[in-house]
Amino acid sequence: MPNAESPADPAGDAPDTNDAARRRRRAQFLRELAEARALRDRVQPRRAKAARLRHAMRMRTFRW
Repeated sequence: MPNAESPADPAGDAPDTNDAARRRRRAQFLRELAEARALRDRVQPRRAKAARLRHAMRMRTFRW
C-alpha cells in the first residue's frame, strides 16, 4: 500500500530524506495521540483521575 506522500520509488530517496519524513510523521502521530488523550481526560475526568493514581502507584513501586 503506497503512501500518498512518498514517491513511487522509495529506494530513490536519500536516507536522510526518508528519516526526516519518518520523524515528521512520528511527531504528527504523537501530537494527535496527546490531543486524543487530553480529550479523553476532559470527557471522562473520573477515569482520568483513576489512571493518574494508578500511574503514580506504579512509579512509586518501580525498582530501578
